[in-house]
Amino acid sequence: MPVVRFVNEGRSIECPVGTNLRDLARANKIQLYVFPHNLGHCRGNGLCGTCRVKVDDPRALTPRTRLDEWKCAWEGDQIRLACQTRVLADIEITTHPRKVLGWTNHPTYQWMQGLE
Repeated sequence: MPVVRFVNEGRSIECPVGTNLRDLARANKIQLYVFPHNLGHCRGNGLCGTCRVKVDDPRALTPRTRLDEWKCAWEGDQIRLACQTRVLADIEITTHPRKVLGWTNHPTYQWMQGLE
């Protein structure tokens, strides 16, 4: 069975292959949502994008769903929606990753690239 390591929380959780990442986090009382999103979110339907996580190896997860692609693909392979992701192998998850801002790609803001 795969082991999911939540880096910020310092916890490792074993789960069956195919477990939904959002369901796993919620069952183990790992907070995916920050204020004010913890008060109102789409309940795992892939519409709001507030359950974003950063993964160390995207190949250890199922391929992106259409909603995951729509909400997170522009941020790179490592950013996924927990509600649209199923675990296939051992993986490290970082909850509450910083958002990638498109304007930071301008040469004036190159110093911000290392802050992630």
